[in-house]
Amino acid sequence: MKEHGGNTIGLCPCVWSRLSDKGACLVWMFALGMACIWIADPRGAGDKPYDAAWQELAVDVSLLVALLMLLPRKVALWVKRMVYVLAYGVALVDIFCLEKFESTLTPTMLLLLGETNSSEAGEFLSSYVTADVLFSEVGWILLLLLLHATWAIVRRVFLKRQKRGNGYQTDTKNNFAKATGPVSGKSRSNGAWVGWCIAVLWAAIMVWCAISSWDNKAAYSRLMSCDNIGDVEHELTEKKRVVMYLPVYRLAFSIRANQLASRQVSQLSAVCEEVEKNKGTGNGSLINGCDYLSPNIVLIIGESFNRHHAQLYGSEKENTPRQVARAQKDELVAYSDVVAPWNLTSYVFKHIFSLYSVGDKGEWCDYPLFPQLFRNAGYHVTFLTNQFLPQAKEAVYDFSGGFFLNNPKLSQWMFDTRNTRLYYFDEGLLDEYDRLKSEETAHNLTIFHLKGMHVDYRTRCPKSKMKFTRDDYSRPGFNERERQVMAYYDNAILYNDSIVDQIIHRFEDRDAVVIYVPDHGEEVYEGSVHFFGRMHSTEITARLAHAEFDIPFWIYCSPTYREKHPEVWQKIVASKDRRYMTDALPHLLLYLAGIHTELYKESQNVLDDHYDEHRPRVLKHEVDYDVVLNHAKMKQL
Repeated sequence: MKEHGGNTIGLCPCVWSRLSDKGACLVWMFALGMACIWIADPRGAGDKPYDAAWQELAVDVSLLVALLMLLPRKVALWVKRMVYVLAYGVALVDIFCLEKFESTLTPTMLLLLGETNSSEAGEFLSSYVTADVLFSEVGWILLLLLLHATWAIVRRVFLKRQKRGNGYQTDTKNNFAKATGPVSGKSRSNGAWVGWCIAVLWAAIMVWCAISSWDNKAAYSRLMSCDNIGDVEHELTEKKRVVMYLPVYRLAFSIRANQLASRQVSQLSAVCEEVEKNKGTGNGSLINGCDYLSPNIVLIIGESFNRHHAQLYGSEKENTPRQVARAQKDELVAYSDVVAPWNLTSYVFKHIFSLYSVGDKGEWCDYPLFPQLFRNAGYHVTFLTNQFLPQAKEAVYDFSGGFFLNNPKLSQWMFDTRNTRLYYFDEGLLDEYDRLKSEETAHNLTIFHLKGMHVDYRTRCPKSKMKFTRDDYSRPGFNERERQVMAYYDNAILYNDSIVDQIIHRFEDRDAVVIYVPDHGEEVYEGSVHFFGRMHSTEITARLAHAEFDIPFWIYCSPTYREKHPEVWQKIVASKDRRYMTDALPHLLLYLAGIHTELYKESQNVLDDHYDEHRPRVLKHEVDYDVVLNHAKMKQL
């Protein structure tokens, strides 16, 4: 073995010299990461850290140091500086958002930022960036940044003085030897042995950390590989979904989500722009005429409603008394066999609003949106939503479902009137409608989008209006907490019943038809299953289809409407037991409006004599609902 330039003796000083130079990067970046994890967790906002948070962080910063080691010294210096700027900058923004908006970075925040002009940005900074920020959680990141900067300055001054005192050039190959003086062969050997032991121990620790955090890294890779925003939402509903434990990961995801949403918006905008260029009726237009068959059409879109939990559909709990009363008076018709195409709100909204139906060529964004056709045909279109308004703390699920509804251009083409705020309870939309109804014309399409029974059920009904308690449930095998969840769900259904009845009340003295349809169903301890919510990553079985895809669907007609349009009412009554999937809803609406267009399909209008009741009802583009249920029935025989 050579004393100078040998593989062990010559290499170790060089390696450890560079490691000592990059070790500071490892320490400071690890400290910053742990600070972000610690700050975000107690507030319960953003992504919660998981058990392997510090292990994954250790692997991430170690890989960063390894990259810097491989780069030329000058290149590594600039890369390191850029890493510092990015890491501290994103962390400050992320924790600032947590402090001011109670949420870490989200795709919607990035979307709102992109739509902000310089004037709005100035107003934002003057309103939110104030001195009190220094004494919030943001102050911890600023303190860490100050300590890092102070250390870097002190170290730089110290090294310059040491360099002048020792009289050597730090960029020569022999800097280690010059700084330490002559070293015996035995000392070199011991130093090399210690160095290699430390390296092996560190490698072993990193292997353990990598194994501990592998599932999360794989989940993040799958998430970032999704090629449309719907798949992103689906990935985030998996049981082993990713935990984006660092601000930089949340930023990267937000950028990716906006890219995917922008791609579909661009595709959809091109389609809708063609419709807008040829708006009106007659030659060259998609609309050949409009009879205004129904002067007032109301569409109520609910949320997470399992029809088997509704009194209207035979449940023993009296949670839809107002709907039952209207059905008994023969003014409301409840359909008996209706399913949703998906158990994800965003997918359902894309199918309901687009004239695309399952089985059509292309994607949902290749087809026009029905509100635009209504508006171009002369209807005044109002959209009142209690979920899909862009806000800083918006969850990715709402972002995924509402990004095309909130696009300024598309929204302008679809809606004449929109609400501008969200409400804790759905009754807020009633007041919103009362305030905006003065804008209505002779022909109106009004869309209500409720929170309904969206998890958490406990917060979907005011305490003063709760009727059911856990003592009302005597199901064997279920504990008190589970029976309490059942009570919360039925209370939410009861409150929802009061809201839809109030909507009907506002139209019952007019020539109006009201349609109620929730986006999808919900698991609420079906059978012996101890689970509530939705099981996104499992096979669609008959039991799962029964709980998560079976939905209530009804049509109400006012006395005036039944008198003026007896043939429509008769068709509604006659069709109540037809098999139906809600991706075909736009064709029913076009019929009720009397809009004549080449895009209308009579085979998908449940009221039409030529309705195709045998069209496959394919759930999630995977399985035929009726095949699954028939197979289950055959197994029981």
